[in-house]
Amino acid sequence: MVDMDPVRNPYAPGAGQRPPELAGRDTELAAFDVVLERIAHGRPERSLVLTGLRGVGKTVLLNQLRSQAISRGWGTGKIEARPDQSLRRPLSAALHMALRELGPRHRDQESMEQVLGVLKAFALRQSAEAKVRDRWQPGIDVPPATGRADSGDMEIDLVELLTDAAGVAADVGSGIALFIDEMQDVQADDVSAICAACHELSQQGAPLIVVGAGLPHLPAVLSASKSYSERLFRYLRIDRLDRAAADRALLAPAEREDVEFEPAALDALYAAADGYPYFVQAYGKVTWDVAASSPITADDVAMAAPAAEAELAVGFFGSRYDRATPAEREYMHAMADLGGPAGAAVGTAEVAVSLGRKPASLSPARDSLIKKGLVYSAERGQIAFTVPHFGRYLLSHAD
Repeated sequence: MVDMDPVRNPYAPGAGQRPPELAGRDTELAAFDVVLERIAHGRPERSLVLTGLRGVGKTVLLNQLRSQAISRGWGTGKIEARPDQSLRRPLSAALHMALRELGPRHRDQESMEQVLGVLKAFALRQSAEAKVRDRWQPGIDVPPATGRADSGDMEIDLVELLTDAAGVAADVGSGIALFIDEMQDVQADDVSAICAACHELSQQGAPLIVVGAGLPHLPAVLSASKSYSERLFRYLRIDRLDRAAADRALLAPAEREDVEFEPAALDALYAAADGYPYFVQAYGKVTWDVAASSPITADDVAMAAPAAEAELAVGFFGSRYDRATPAEREYMHAMADLGGPAGAAVGTAEVAVSLGRKPASLSPARDSLIKKGLVYSAERGQIAFTVPHFGRYLLSHAD
C-alpha cells in the first residue's frame, strides 16, 4: 500500500497547461508530422486549423505541434488573437521570432537583412496608424524597406511579407510555422489577409504554414471571408477523449508514482469528467489529494467530486459567467432551460419565445456573448455554449 503525497500529485488542470500525459491526440500529432515531412521534401501542403469547445486541449495541442516544428529546426512564432487588436503587431513579433531562429543558418546576411527590413516596414505601418500609447517599435536593427509590405492594405502586405519570409526558410532548407490561438477572434480584414497569404503560399509550394486553433464556428468565420478557405485549410476537430484515452491520461502519470486506480474509480472519474481533458485533470487532481492510499477507489472519487465541482464552479464556469452582463446572463439561462444539462444547441427563436421577447431585441446580447467567446452559432438560427457542461452549471446556479 502506497501512501498518497500531495506534493507528488501529477495532475495539472490549467489553461493551456500541458497534462502529464497527452493522451488521445496521437492521430493529430502524426498528421502534423506528415505535413512537416512533406514540406521538407518540397511537397505542397495545406495549413491546419484545430477546432473544438473550451477545455478539450486545443492550446495544449497547438503548443505540442509547435514543439514538433522546433524539433525539426523550423522557425516558429505564436499569437493569441484578441477581438480588439489588429493582427499586424502580434504577427510581426511572432514572425520576427521565427526569423531570428533561422537567421544564424542563413549564408547571405544581406538577404536576411532585406527581409527584416520588410518585416520592420510591415510592423511600423501599424505604429503609424495606432494611438501614441499603443505604438510599438520592433527590435530590428535595420532600416525599414520601402515599397514592400508597407502599402497599408493588410492583404497585400501580408502576402508580400510571408512570401519573403518563406524565401528565407527555403534558403536554409527549413520552414516557418505561425501558430494562432483563439483564431475566431481575428478581425475580419485580417482573416481575409491570412486566407489570401495561405492561398498564395500554397500555390508557390512555399515552406510556410499557418496553424490555427479556435472555437467550433471558426470554419464558418474563415468561409465567410474567403469562399475557397474550405479547400485552403485542413480542419481537425478536437473532441472529448474516449474511455481508453481518458484512462491513459489518469493511469500513466499515476503509474510513474507507483499509484493505482481501482476499475470502479476509473468508471466514476470518466462519468464525472465526461471525457473532457480539462475535467479529467481537475477531477484527477482533487481525487489524488483526497485519497489516503493506493489504490484509489470509487469512494475516493465520490468524496472528491464536490470539491472538484466547487473548484470548477469558480475557476472554469464562474469566471466566464462573471464576465456577462445581466442581459447576457438572462439569455444564457434561457439557453440552459431549453438545452438542458447536456447543453444542447437551441434555436434563437426558441430563446426569444422563452423570454417573451422579439428576436431582434435579443441580438445585442447574443452578439456580445459570441464576441466574449461564451456561445457560438452552431448553424444558422442555432446557438450553443462554447464551454462543456455550462448548461448544467447554469441550471444548478440560479441567477
